[in-house]
Amino acid sequence: MRSANMDTLISLGTLAAWLYSMWLFVSGGKEFYFETGAIITAFILLGRYFEAKSRGQAGEAIEKLVKMGAKTARRFIDGEEQEIAIEDVMVGDILFVRPGEKIPVDGIVVKGETSIDESMFTGESMPVSKKVADSLFGATVNISGAVQMRATKVGADTALAHIVKIVTDAQLSKAPIQRLADSIAGVFVPIVLGIAAVTVVGWFFATGNITSSIIPAVAVLVIACPCALGLATPTAIMVGTGTGARRGILIKNGEALEKGRAIDVVLFDKTGTLTEGKPRVTDVIAFGSDVSKDEVLRIAGSIEFSSEHPLARAVVDAATEKKLAFSDVAAFQNISGKGVRGTVDGKRVLLGNIRLMDDEKVENGGIVHERERLEEEAKTVVFLAREGEVIGMLGIADTLKSDARQAIENLKTRGIATAMITGDNKKTGEAIGKKVGIATVFAEVLPQEKGEKVKALQGEGKRVAFVGDGINDAPALVLADLGIAIGTGTDIAIEAGNVVLVKGNPTKVAEALALSAATFRVIKQNLFWAFFYNVAAIPLAAFGFLNPIIAAGAMAFSSVSVVLNSLRLKRMKF
Repeated sequence: MRSANMDTLISLGTLAAWLYSMWLFVSGGKEFYFETGAIITAFILLGRYFEAKSRGQAGEAIEKLVKMGAKTARRFIDGEEQEIAIEDVMVGDILFVRPGEKIPVDGIVVKGETSIDESMFTGESMPVSKKVADSLFGATVNISGAVQMRATKVGADTALAHIVKIVTDAQLSKAPIQRLADSIAGVFVPIVLGIAAVTVVGWFFATGNITSSIIPAVAVLVIACPCALGLATPTAIMVGTGTGARRGILIKNGEALEKGRAIDVVLFDKTGTLTEGKPRVTDVIAFGSDVSKDEVLRIAGSIEFSSEHPLARAVVDAATEKKLAFSDVAAFQNISGKGVRGTVDGKRVLLGNIRLMDDEKVENGGIVHERERLEEEAKTVVFLAREGEVIGMLGIADTLKSDARQAIENLKTRGIATAMITGDNKKTGEAIGKKVGIATVFAEVLPQEKGEKVKALQGEGKRVAFVGDGINDAPALVLADLGIAIGTGTDIAIEAGNVVLVKGNPTKVAEALALSAATFRVIKQNLFWAFFYNVAAIPLAAFGFLNPIIAAGAMAFSSVSVVLNSLRLKRMKF
């Protein structure tokens, strides 16, 4: 390639020993150095062998991921079950999965209930319950019940295939610090060649013996080979990204690893990141001795059963979870922006906000205290009135993820500031921020303004990580120093992020940053020892204190030691 690299030094060293020995052999000499070239080559190949084995361990995450996929699937065709190769599964096929089998491709449950081991994606050991309409991911394991599923993504479109591609691309990528190492190596090789030439000339003038001149020069060439320098960064990146993949953290490239080590503030989008992203009934309050909480929820669920509004779905889901029996509803009417009305069990029922109650002249003055309490907790208040009298109240909120507060605490422990961004009003935003322990809250932010908030923080000299999951988060994810996408979010957000948290667990944010810091620390250790080794060993070789064979062994060991140091990342706790 007409460019000096690491192999140049080894090639010149072994060729010099071999050519000199051939000249002695032809000219009738008696002392040869064929074994020097042979043993140097043997040491180098042995070092490369151990290096290849170690790098194989570093890249085993990809191999394991590929092997995790199912090889066959059971497809229903004309009511009959047929076993087919996984490559033959088509989008829309109805597949049958028994307990203990792997989910063949990505899809949704169409019949049955079960528990799925999703630890390969999420790193979490607890099984996840699945029912009709829930998502399934290929290569996860069906634990308890038999289910039928509809295939939605096959082949290269599955979550497993995307993960394999992300990990592969990351392990082939270069961090910015690696480009610096490459530049140094490009300058280092010509300098070493110059030192070797000076060594030959210097020893020849000092001894007048060509043998005494060539052997130290060969040692210089061999000991100076910067193989360890070339391995310092890529091996650490391979191990770091592989370790992340096993923990449910997909790091897309080496640059993301390097950026993640020095984040000053993590800016969380609220919905779907710190919260579940869908409303749930959190409070059920009954008024009057003749009405129970379950009765309030049953009536509310009955009248909301015909509505598709997200709040209506939350009410119906809450009633369904309690297995309450719904009543038929007559004269159902949706009142836009206010609520619904209808007749349940022969009685007129209203369900809606305070404006609906006021419009219908429903007396609600005696429940102001409960209403204010729920609103202070950032909950949407829904009133239930029967025959002109309020009999119950529901509090509905986008509930926080169970580990959201722990995620913030973990970041604070690492000395990283946190902030939250939301489109909610200031009162609601601050209430949620208080619950999770975030003091800085940007409220009433329009989707298109999220990127501006990122740039504002960067303008203060801060390095910002943005955590989001929606389409409207994509610009902020790109503008941030480090974009962290929630894997349960939209495809656009996932593509825009530098790091993807497969399950969307917010505690993985601190873990990802800790992994980045540890990986970069290992890279710096590798580079230091690689440089230190070369700088310290070259003078010893030039002054004749290192035999070429010993130099070859030491050089091979330095390369292996760099890889072994990188492999420590697999055992680190984050």
